[in-house]
Amino acid sequence: MVYQPMLELLDYLRANQYKTFIVSGGGIDFIRVWAEQAYGIPPYQVVGSSVKVKYDTTGTQPVFIKLAELNFFDDKLGKPVGIHEHIGKRPVFTAGNTDGDYGMLQYTSTGNGPRFGMIVHHTDSLREYAYDRKSRLAKLDKGLDDADKYHWVIVDMKNDWKKVYPFDN
Repeated sequence: MVYQPMLELLDYLRANQYKTFIVSGGGIDFIRVWAEQAYGIPPYQVVGSSVKVKYDTTGTQPVFIKLAELNFFDDKLGKPVGIHEHIGKRPVFTAGNTDGDYGMLQYTSTGNGPRFGMIVHHTDSLREYAYDRKSRLAKLDKGLDDADKYHWVIVDMKNDWKKVYPFDN
């Protein structure tokens, strides 16, 4: 999903000398294909889940072969690990939208110096879809409970976003 406010935020951060990354539970190889065109984020600034790969030179051209074995799951407590291993630096700003982002938000917010954590609360069932505490796929429960504790800003999609998608009128 590509949201207009997300694009505006990424542009703003980059215009103010921040390096932007995608840290997703989704497959890293899948996201890397379209992240630069959709978000302006190059493939090497994408952190995601991956399967193990081997480099095979038996054919005429060397190739990578994906194995049926999980290499890394970039969700929940895996997100801070992925950030540490791939980026090597604690973020100063993190935005998430489910409890799968809780560890990343917590990791960001508990660092030294100025930090900012933001939760996008999907409350707009008419323009997008709504989910939070009782959702099966994309649950946002613990993040809502602990937002005050960590000083996370909650953005309400229905009330705070004038436009959801770039192609909306």
